[in-house]
Amino acid sequence: MLILFRRTTTTTSYFRLARPISTALSTTISPPQTTTSQPLTKPQFKTLVLSQYHHNKFINLLQNVISSPAVLLTAVHNLTISPAPPLSVDSLHTHFFSVTKMAQELTENRFDIESCLLPVENNNNKGKPFSQFSQFDSFSLVLPNLKLKVLIESIRMVLEVIYDDRFATFSYGGRVGMGRHTAIRYLKSNVENPSWWFSVKFEKDRIFGLENVNKLCSVISEKIKDEKFIGLVRKLVESEVARIELGGCCLGKGLPQECGLNSILINVYLNVFDQKLQELRLMINKENVKSRLDEGNGDDGDRVFYKPLKVYAVRYLDEILVITSGSKGLTVKLKNLVVQFLEKNLVLAVDKEKTVVHSAVSEEVHFLGMDIRAVTPSVLHPPMSEKAIRARKKYLRQKEVRLQELKNRRETNRKKLAMKIFSHVHKKLKTSNGFKFDFQIENEVREIFKTWGREVVDEFLESIEERAAWYRKLSGGDFLSLKRIRDQLPPELVESYDKFQEQVDKYLKPMKARKELEERKRKVEEEEEQKYTERTVKDLTQLCIKVDTPEQLVRKTVRLAGFTNNMGRPRPISALMALEDVDIIKWYTGVGKRWLDYFCCSHNFKIVKTVVSYHLRFSCILTLAEKHESTKREAMKHYTKDLRVFDVDGNEEFHFPTEREIKMMGDKSLADPKPVDGTLTMILIRLASEENLYRCGAHFCQRSDTTVYRIRLLQKDLNLNLSDVKSWVSGMGGVHGYFDRKCVPLCLDHISQLYIGALTLQDVDYSSLLHI
Repeated sequence: MLILFRRTTTTTSYFRLARPISTALSTTISPPQTTTSQPLTKPQFKTLVLSQYHHNKFINLLQNVISSPAVLLTAVHNLTISPAPPLSVDSLHTHFFSVTKMAQELTENRFDIESCLLPVENNNNKGKPFSQFSQFDSFSLVLPNLKLKVLIESIRMVLEVIYDDRFATFSYGGRVGMGRHTAIRYLKSNVENPSWWFSVKFEKDRIFGLENVNKLCSVISEKIKDEKFIGLVRKLVESEVARIELGGCCLGKGLPQECGLNSILINVYLNVFDQKLQELRLMINKENVKSRLDEGNGDDGDRVFYKPLKVYAVRYLDEILVITSGSKGLTVKLKNLVVQFLEKNLVLAVDKEKTVVHSAVSEEVHFLGMDIRAVTPSVLHPPMSEKAIRARKKYLRQKEVRLQELKNRRETNRKKLAMKIFSHVHKKLKTSNGFKFDFQIENEVREIFKTWGREVVDEFLESIEERAAWYRKLSGGDFLSLKRIRDQLPPELVESYDKFQEQVDKYLKPMKARKELEERKRKVEEEEEQKYTERTVKDLTQLCIKVDTPEQLVRKTVRLAGFTNNMGRPRPISALMALEDVDIIKWYTGVGKRWLDYFCCSHNFKIVKTVVSYHLRFSCILTLAEKHESTKREAMKHYTKDLRVFDVDGNEEFHFPTEREIKMMGDKSLADPKPVDGTLTMILIRLASEENLYRCGAHFCQRSDTTVYRIRLLQKDLNLNLSDVKSWVSGMGGVHGYFDRKCVPLCLDHISQLYIGALTLQDVDYSSLLHI
């Protein structure tokens, strides 16, 4: 949710459900045109696409690749939502459509896109002025049916094989393993000493026009020589199935009004800009090298803290951030070149009022839903405060006291056990001539005493005070050290005495141990001084990127969704009381986990932890309590603080993350999280009917044991204007108004995935929507 929750719509690999076939495709074998019962694997599909590369261009992609039944079946398996069973060509023909017939229509260029469109009209907007329409609630919407979705996925797969390796390294979004967290990790670990930056903002509600479509087709034609393939892409864009809108907040969030082809098309379109930006970076680097050579004649003292000029760039779909470590004039010049190229060469409307240069140190920039600022290393990794140092010393003292108490108890137990052993041995010696046991314990007793003795010696040698005392007693004032006395004694006695003194000096002389302790203490002090020096130098010479969660937007979202009241305290959400208990918990789980997954890369992640662990958890408890007309204490006693529920077999289930799990989360394992906007702004109410009349609405799910759910949107229930910044959260996406009050049949597995956010409305067959 928020701009914070954007994510590309299907960034997972298109072969996650593919199964290998028995024979691999060869680059010299013509593409298969017959039906196949299994999809292609990733190497097989890549080999098939690359086999169409001739004379520096890809040819006949529609005829030889997309129209192949094996490729279409691969797209079907990619769209299939687990745990649905894999589909074969026969089962597809029986329950959905014929892949063979679709492949033949594509081969003969007879595929009718218009018949696969589902144009809808939002009746909720009747009588509403056109000026009040927003991107979430537009007057009309064009949706693809399941057959057209398979074709769109096939085109996306082909474009991904052709272009993914050719994209710039700073291009993120719509690519496997190149998501939001990867971009944030690059900013945090690679950007050094930023001085100025600017974020390119596009004008809102500006969809691709005719000039943009022509430019897109021209860019594609540079790599692909296939008029039928390019014409198919043009039809998808012109029919508004692949509706591309830059500058909005619905892009890359898995919302139903977005096509699965948008991300790859935007990357292809803006790849021209990425190449131009690389040229500008190389030009600036060359100029910087010349300036460095000119300064090479100066004194070395003037170049101790020299900061080389660098230009960094990060692009996530339509969000562009450019960072420089040079002067403001250079950054302004670079910004003007970037804006000029986007407007003239790519025919894009840039919002010049918002595309301005900011200081990296004194001003924050909002990028990828995060607040980014340049700070010194001590801000990211601050030294321990005096209060923390005192608390640590106190803890260490308490730890020493506990260890000493444990040691005393252990010694007391040893003394008691030793006295029992000695008493037993003494009695046996008195009453008998020897020991007679049924089992031998002499070795065990000997081992026990040997262990005790070793521990006592080790402890004694570690104590400098006791060693010094014994050393004074054994070496001070000894008459055998006098020469006239030594001459009168036997040589054996003198030799034994000298050996004894050597052992005393070796084990009991405290000077060596004291020197070791002093040396150890001195090294610790030197290390602290070195760390302080390095920290001071870094604070004077380095700047790092600090990524923060936008606290105000998160709190506004929590209050808008109804998790808290005006005082910031958790409150129940009455709209959820029509759901089952487990569904209420899963709905809260979907919001909480998505927040935790997305914001775990931020520096102030503890804010989100508090929101999820306290506000969402207790809002869920209060909702359950109000539903069952009980108190908060009774609800906590029944569901526990971890929101425990029971399945059909009576086994415990925990969907909501526990407090311990939330406490252990952090910036360790980053992955691209799924968007939270659809989960948060949508509630599904189960209808009272128990009749199983419909097949599950998830992609290619054949289950008929379904339940009908009514979709209720947050903006409709709260009567909010999504285009109003004051009433809506800035950057937060929303499901299109057409889906409000519509019904969808779903099986038990897919409704659970939809609640917890693992499934979105984009993964639903739109032709299965019911008007009840």
